[in-house]
Amino acid sequence: MKIGQAAAIAAAVAGLGACSTIQTARERLVRAPERCADQTVQIYFEPNAAEVTAEGRAVIREAANAARGCQVARVDVLGLADATGASDANLELSKRRAQSVTAALAAVGLPDAEFQVAAVGEAGAETPAGQAAPLRRRADVVLRMTR
Repeated sequence: MKIGQAAAIAAAVAGLGACSTIQTARERLVRAPERCADQTVQIYFEPNAAEVTAEGRAVIREAANAARGCQVARVDVLGLADATGASDANLELSKRRAQSVTAALAAVGLPDAEFQVAAVGEAGAETPAGQAAPLRRRADVVLRMTR
């Protein structure tokens, strides 16, 4: 075997070794999402409304489907409102939003879990500069899974 051929073979072997290294690195970086990991979703509402929209029901259905086969330890539901209107009315609206999301979660067959339901009204609905914080007409839902 000539020196040139030996160098070419050595380079090819080294190149194949690099493919192995790349594959190993890829496996460490690219993984399927962990099954039964906690998940957070946000359900948005129309202004001054507490009825779950069709889009919101779809998000709730998807979250419940993802939780099937998992042990759901707790579900945290937090109702929020924007800063338009009276503070007491916004607190009541955020409570109704949390309750409607809780009912929608139960209706889609979410696995049995303890529900922690809270409402904050318009608290935090304005930026430090006094402007309305965007996207406050919502309820935040966290599905706390156990392994």
